[in-house]
Amino acid sequence: VQLVESGGGLVQAGGSLRLSCAASGFTLDDYALGWFRQAPGNAREGVALISSADGQTYYSDSVKGRFTISADNARSTVYLQMNSLKSEDTAVYYCGADPHHLTKEHLEYGMDYWGKGTLVTVSS
Repeated sequence: VQLVESGGGLVQAGGSLRLSCAASGFTLDDYALGWFRQAPGNAREGVALISSADGQTYYSDSVKGRFTISADNARSTVYLQMNSLKSEDTAVYYCGADPHHLTKEHLEYGMDYWGKGTLVTVSS
């Protein structure tokens, strides 16, 4: 399993970014997928989850209504569209994958496999 994130960068508050996670070594349909983030001095936080098999999604309260997770099975890529960004969204964002059935608890407990992360900085 390999996960490679891209799309991070510097953006002003109120702006948008789209993160991508290129997956290889497994079929997206067989795994729970998600985006997590970690700001300096903070614990890792689950942001958004998706099951590409049935389209089920879960979001943390902090991003609900602003972020959208999606998956493209043909491209083996998971996306995170981030709108109305705030300074508190600044963090390293990680893509995760887990071979177990997706549940909301993945937001708290994380995934078995991780990418190396991409930095998102939101200036106020």
